[in-house]
Amino acid sequence: MRFAALLATAMLVSGGAFAADVTYGEHGMALFGGKDGLYASHLPMFHAPHDYQVILQVHVANAATDAALRKRLDGKTALWTIAPEKFELSRLAPQAPSPLKQFKADLVQGHFEQGGKTQYAASTIVVDNVLMFRKLSPEQHASSIATYMQIGSGQQRYLVKHIDGRPDYDHILSYRAAPGAATDDITVIKQDLRQPSPAELATALHTRCDAIKGTVYYYTDDLK
Repeated sequence: MRFAALLATAMLVSGGAFAADVTYGEHGMALFGGKDGLYASHLPMFHAPHDYQVILQVHVANAATDAALRKRLDGKTALWTIAPEKFELSRLAPQAPSPLKQFKADLVQGHFEQGGKTQYAASTIVVDNVLMFRKLSPEQHASSIATYMQIGSGQQRYLVKHIDGRPDYDHILSYRAAPGAATDDITVIKQDLRQPSPAELATALHTRCDAIKGTVYYYTDDLK
């Protein structure tokens, strides 16, 4: 009996098949950022284990890889993704009893499930900060506005849309902020699943239209 109890405990600790956490799975993420910071946005769905919107600030444990990756990204809009080992997404929740501090992942140029090419295999990703952790509702509901969270506080920033309706769209974009610009969330009128135009976003940010550098990630298929 003692051996069986120890085996069960070991499987739970290791994240084996015995583990009952419904958030256990392979949680792909969009990767973006540059010299001022690296960020990972979980690619969510409206069903377990992926029914959470999670945004992380991260770095790569290997300093040379981290520096090379930041240089290659550096505010650009080309899509990169993270294909991680399986883990419990709940461990990224605020005040999680066993918080996830790091995980192994392939860093992929392009979408890891849509022909992307691995550039840095089996990298150790260190979680520096959890910027957002929200459970998504599976109910069909409409929203008349789109709210975007600002990420970054310097000149190079990003906007990530709050997923707050169903159907909805996952949207990350890059923009260049004016010195001293506010870091508050912004809102724009939501028109079905259409991306807001640069002009709409610029108006909400009180900046010039050419400050909007472009979309890093936009996807609707998993959020219908």
